[in-house]
Amino acid sequence: MKKSLSIVMLLFLVAFATACSSTTSGGENADGTWSPEKPIEVVAPAGAGGGWDTTARMVTKVFEEEKIIDQRLPVVNKPGGGGAVGWSYIAQKDGNPNYLFVASPPLVLVPLNGQSEYDYKDFTPIANVIADYAAFAVRADAKWNNLTELFDDMKKDPSSVSVVGVSSPGSMDHMQFVKIAKAAGVDITKIKYVSDQDGGALTQLLNGSVDVYSAGTAETVEQVRAGKVRVLGITSEERLEGDVLSDFPTVKEQGIDETFVNWRGFFGPPNLTDAQLKYYEDKFKELNDSPAWDEIRKKYGWNEYFLTSEEYKELLASETIAMQELLDELGLGN
Repeated sequence: MKKSLSIVMLLFLVAFATACSSTTSGGENADGTWSPEKPIEVVAPAGAGGGWDTTARMVTKVFEEEKIIDQRLPVVNKPGGGGAVGWSYIAQKDGNPNYLFVASPPLVLVPLNGQSEYDYKDFTPIANVIADYAAFAVRADAKWNNLTELFDDMKKDPSSVSVVGVSSPGSMDHMQFVKIAKAAGVDITKIKYVSDQDGGALTQLLNGSVDVYSAGTAETVEQVRAGKVRVLGITSEERLEGDVLSDFPTVKEQGIDETFVNWRGFFGPPNLTDAQLKYYEDKFKELNDSPAWDEIRKKYGWNEYFLTSEEYKELLASETIAMQELLDELGLGN
């Protein structure tokens, strides 16, 4: 009996030791790879329905339905501070690979204008997945037929035209318009920008409270289709493909040699290991190459814009320099 118990105990200890040796103390496999063993929380640092939320939900949908990642990926909204609330939440998950968040230019802009203590260097850039673009819309009965006419008026009196966006002053909707207006020769220090972060920006345009709506291309499509607004220009290099979208003229084709890319991608908490980063990089590359993701890009008018972690860091560094210069000119730099 004692001998039988000894054998059982020996087998148990061998099995336990084998299980323990299959992963390192950091949760990595013995071969140096890593894969998640529980659900991955994906944070959209804004409310439901916006660009961050939509991107997070579409990415997780493809990851799950195409079985690219064999774990659930619940999306959690953390609105507030133009993204700062969500970033603070993720910053507290130091080294935890079961959290991701979606980001775009506000991760550069908001810290630069002093509204967040965290910037991209406080996180682990994983991969960029899409490029979205700005659209500048006016009411269907507005007097301007194109950007040339709008900017001609603004060059005479910049403050005579009001521009509304969802972003706070110094963040994306503001800065995408400023960047194009500067290239057109407008005195950007005198532009009248109205921030409406409560969802009423489009309503202000439609009721005549403001003149121009600075938004993402996707946010204008339904109103254009309904005949309520007209898009004067978008900030992509070339015209976009798709119903309605293909009718939007680019800034460049109107003689303004400038673009604005709303890059959108994913980050992890600080201090992810090389193995954890590689796992996610590989999965986002698989997502990028999947037909299911291609269909979603077409549906929302998003362009393919995949960047690896290192490529992403280079983009973020260059964007930081360019945006700092614009913010300083506006007197909004930190």
